[in-house]
Amino acid sequence: MVTKTAPAAKKARELTEERILKAPEKDYMNEEQLAFFKKRLLDLKAQLLQNADDTGERLRETEVTTDPSDRATLEEEYTLELRTRDREHKLLKKVEKSLRMIESGEYGFCEETGEPIGIPRLLARPTATLSLEAQERWERVQKLYGD
Repeated sequence: MVTKTAPAAKKARELTEERILKAPEKDYMNEEQLAFFKKRLLDLKAQLLQNADDTGERLRETEVTTDPSDRATLEEEYTLELRTRDREHKLLKKVEKSLRMIESGEYGFCEETGEPIGIPRLLARPTATLSLEAQERWERVQKLYGD
């Protein structure tokens, strides 16, 4: 006999931001936390892909206008939207890299130092690959020497 409390019990065990922040350090990047971040990354990936599809649809629905001002406005809107999609495309690559890191067991640890990146940073930026300190060092170097 199946009870109706099973889904409720599963919901209670589901990891939330509050629970993940309160978790002890020894639980860092355990199976439950990895599943939490994997879901978050998959949701982000789905949203980015949907945005790309929406943009493609809008660009295929070309408006024909003879007024030069209207045409210039449309071109500017297209340019801004394409620039946004370009940034999202770069983010999509980071999301896919993060998903591969989850599968390989490297997710949540700094690529430079091997230290934990930290839950608060991963909640804010789930694609982070550097600890806050390593990221700040990298940014200082970039500022001094450029790309």
